[in-house]
Amino acid sequence: MSQSLHLFSPSSSNIALPKHSLFTPSVSTSSRRFPVASFQKRYRLAIRASSDPKVLVSDNGTAEILSHVSASPAAAAAVSSDSASIEVDAVTEVELKENGFRSTRRTKLICTIGPATCGFEQLEALAVGGMNVARINMCHGDREWHRAVIERVRRLNEEKGYAVAIMMDTEGSEIHMDDLGGAPSAKAEDGEIWTFTVRAFGSSRPERTINVNYDGFAEDVKVGDELLVDGGMVRFEVIEKIGPDVKCRCTDPGLLLPRANLTFWRDGSLVRERNAMLPTISSKAGCSCAVTVFGSDWCFLLVEDCLMVTLVGEDYETDWLDIDFGIAEGVDFIAISFVKSAEVIYHLKSYIAARSRDSDISVIAKIESIDSLKNLEEIIKASDGAMVARGDLGAQIPLEQVPSAQQRIVQVCRQLNKPVIVASQLLESMIEYPTPTRAEVADVSEAVRQRADALMLSGESAMGQFPEKALAVVRSVSVRIEKWWREEKRHEAMELPEVGSSFSDSISEEICSSAAKMANNLEVDALFVYTKAGHMASLLSRCRPDCPIFAFTTTTSVRRRLNLQWGLIPFRLSFTDDMETNLNKTFSLLKARGMIKSGDLVIAVSDMLQSIQVMNVP
Repeated sequence: MSQSLHLFSPSSSNIALPKHSLFTPSVSTSSRRFPVASFQKRYRLAIRASSDPKVLVSDNGTAEILSHVSASPAAAAAVSSDSASIEVDAVTEVELKENGFRSTRRTKLICTIGPATCGFEQLEALAVGGMNVARINMCHGDREWHRAVIERVRRLNEEKGYAVAIMMDTEGSEIHMDDLGGAPSAKAEDGEIWTFTVRAFGSSRPERTINVNYDGFAEDVKVGDELLVDGGMVRFEVIEKIGPDVKCRCTDPGLLLPRANLTFWRDGSLVRERNAMLPTISSKAGCSCAVTVFGSDWCFLLVEDCLMVTLVGEDYETDWLDIDFGIAEGVDFIAISFVKSAEVIYHLKSYIAARSRDSDISVIAKIESIDSLKNLEEIIKASDGAMVARGDLGAQIPLEQVPSAQQRIVQVCRQLNKPVIVASQLLESMIEYPTPTRAEVADVSEAVRQRADALMLSGESAMGQFPEKALAVVRSVSVRIEKWWREEKRHEAMELPEVGSSFSDSISEEICSSAAKMANNLEVDALFVYTKAGHMASLLSRCRPDCPIFAFTTTTSVRRRLNLQWGLIPFRLSFTDDMETNLNKTFSLLKARGMIKSGDLVIAVSDMLQSIQVMNVP
């Protein structure tokens, strides 16, 4: 393992690199100034060059023979003939060709797929519009419907050259309405009386009647309670209880959407009996084998050699069946609703590993409850990412606390090197109208300014009348705010603590931090990272450099997962442990497709050779 910093410069012939403090410009070439980095936390290392441009000498006097990164004409021609062996998202390729490196969008976009966008043509339109991840919400539709959507997304990737990842969102232990009898929505007006009930109806139901999924609903609520639909988008006051029926008066009118969640408040406080009494996914962490068998109100969970019997409800069983479905279909992400502790995440990861030992599904924790906020750091450490589910979160904490909670979640995820998604009601008005409100645009801008990894559309893309326009809005706002941020040189002073568990991990963190800072100081065109599992690419993304990050990986599944993280442009490319060969091949392939040109300045790192290489494209 090399712990040195290699500076490659094909144009320089005699460079003296004295030891300097971190990132002080010290090397002058004909057109660029290269700073020298010294790693200060664990070790210090400086590099000097000998009079031979092909020999790089370290402080201990040893020399490493290096050839120029430019390939011979014959080698370049051989590699160029294989230009189809590199895979990149079709839309990103067009953007790079037409507008250059700085035009690429760094913030990723997630679209919830629903009746408005489930066809192949609609999915393709979203991919062309910038969708990086397609989300399927298990609260809506049956598994056959979701399977058809997954198949269409895969077909889109295979036939059209995209890398759209698939995220499956579990239902969770929440109270919610039914599907409104198949209606796309219903309007509740001020003063109207609506009935919420657990009674089953035949082919038709009484007007202004909504079924609720929780059998104990009528027993738990009291006259005078306030009922919030979808985090307060519509509000009712409970005025009467008649057996299983709860009569409510609408106090804040609005649009009722199928399977919207319900919460109720009493004397200004959230009534939490429902969440407290429902079990969540929980078991012993670190298990290597898990088998679940369901009964009507119980389950046997066999973990290693320990048999546990747990009382469960319908939601619990549904979530596990949905998780099995996601594993079988090979989704890229599973988002878990109402996570209360890290134990939930640990158990789910063990369960996934036991059911599919070759699976690399990432687990996303949805932060949407008071319990989630109390245990935030341990939940995020255990997970592979987090989602700020502001709709449900806003139903459990005062509305004025949601912005600060969002900022805290984004910051903690960034510090712990976990991707974070800002979700819920970004452009809610665009479900009905073709243009957003100015307040919604400001909300999207703030999420981008906080440097969240991804923004998520929910009802806007699933059932809204203008899904493509809504996607165009978040895309254009993201690009504009990112450009403004770079123009103003607003580099954050956020402290990024060490997250590695070994000395080697610490070296990787230092290398990525140094490479990102060098990229900003030198105004390089792109960062290249060669990574097999995606870890080094993630560390670079965490630093939020000004330039785009070209992440080269050998597997399609890792490429799709990287499509969630800020600033990464994932490529699938076969490469070796020989960085010179990798760079020569990459330059030839990208030049052949018009994505880079001679003279572009890039910095390259890899998780095979722990080094930083700075070079101009030959």
